[in-house]
Amino acid sequence: MNIKIYYKKQTFTKSIGNLILFADEKFNINGLKKHISNSEYSYISDLLKKKDTKKRIITFDISSKKKIILVSIKKDITNTDAENLGAKCYDILNELKETDYTVNSDTIQKKFKNIIGYFLHGIKLKSYKFEKYKTKKSEINISLNIIGKNIPNSKDQLKFSSIEEGTFYTRDLVSEPGNVLHPDEYAKRIKSLSKYGLKIKIYNDKELKKLGMNTLLGVGQGSIRGSYLVTMEWNGLKNKSKPLGFVGKGVCFDTGGISLKPAKFMEDMTYDMAGSAVVVGLMKSLALRKAKVNAVGVVGLVENMPGGNAQRPGDIVKSYSGQTIEVLNTDAEGRLVLADALTYTEEKFKPKFIVDLATLTGAIIVSLGSEYAGLFSNNDKLSNQIVKAGLSVDEKVWRMPLHKNYDKLMNSKNADMQNINYVGGAGSTTAAQFLQRFIMNKTPWAHLDIAGMAFSKYGGALNSGGATGYGVRLLNELIEKNYE
Repeated sequence: MNIKIYYKKQTFTKSIGNLILFADEKFNINGLKKHISNSEYSYISDLLKKKDTKKRIITFDISSKKKIILVSIKKDITNTDAENLGAKCYDILNELKETDYTVNSDTIQKKFKNIIGYFLHGIKLKSYKFEKYKTKKSEINISLNIIGKNIPNSKDQLKFSSIEEGTFYTRDLVSEPGNVLHPDEYAKRIKSLSKYGLKIKIYNDKELKKLGMNTLLGVGQGSIRGSYLVTMEWNGLKNKSKPLGFVGKGVCFDTGGISLKPAKFMEDMTYDMAGSAVVVGLMKSLALRKAKVNAVGVVGLVENMPGGNAQRPGDIVKSYSGQTIEVLNTDAEGRLVLADALTYTEEKFKPKFIVDLATLTGAIIVSLGSEYAGLFSNNDKLSNQIVKAGLSVDEKVWRMPLHKNYDKLMNSKNADMQNINYVGGAGSTTAAQFLQRFIMNKTPWAHLDIAGMAFSKYGGALNSGGATGYGVRLLNELIEKNYE
């Protein structure tokens, strides 16, 4: 189902067809008398006596040609509540399969006028489906015509639509199969975003070799595809102030390399580039909403394949930072990609902070399941901002520990460090400790392990299953509330 939202200046008339109206938490509809006919009012009043009013949304079949959807607004409703309510409304719209509705914003109390935007945002986010490769697609298109005085202002309309587009772009990227979205194709798609005002630079194999990004290149050397580092700059302040830095792991398909993964569920490794997709979606949303901030997104794009030229367990590589790494397991590859990307971002752009995102470890799923992303940080202020932003948009994070005693587990006898901890345990923390070694100048840094959040087999409040786009809304909230 495709949902289109239109903001219209038309005057409400009682003859308008299918309606979405709002009532208080007790379904008191006295305030609706001027918005519906007397017969409709009597019909709904009678039915409400028999309906389960514990439900937040109730549908009334007025006639064969008209339905009224009545939405209950609790007095303590939050923005997240409103989004989830919108998502539930989408499910109802999907069942009813009507094609045109009028949302009368004047039926909501003025003190809740800001809620409308979040309600519609929830409808849109839940409506996403990836059907690109299906021969039979959902053919239903629904128009929501928003009228009345309590509609979101133009700035909020732009914000919501931009975040939706960024989130959907992330979901699209994560949903693509590995034979389509390999590093070569991925780099081209990112390049196309320059039309939105992003300054994009793509570094290919030869350029990366010259720069000394051997840890990133090592991951991709078993593949026939190229490896890339891509930078995306958004200069919304038009000055030279330090940008906010975002770095993403872009392993387009992860076989594990020579340390080959088991066959079961390997098909899910198409989403091992989700961290990079979040960064790309974020940068697109910032550009679309003309965010008043300078920001840079950096993603490393590789394919981790076995082959005659593939990196071997026991290989030692020299990173962009100059530090050497003994690669004990080629399936701990994401941290190798991020290592070079982190140091380069810090050195090249000198950002206010760096947030990296990666589907980095299975251990974080063992720890937190699919309710929280793991947060690791060297900075309390940045960490607290991320936690608060996550709670605000219901993309939750849980701060995990960093400590020198974990760090020493990554020391190698043959190089400066090794890429896995052979002692066992604390897999997510030791991975984060490894990454921290590549923040060379004490820049405030946070690592988000989103392995449990990037993809959902069963769906969630604001998605119907598959790629979630987790992180785009969180980071937009972080930026808007703290840096714009």
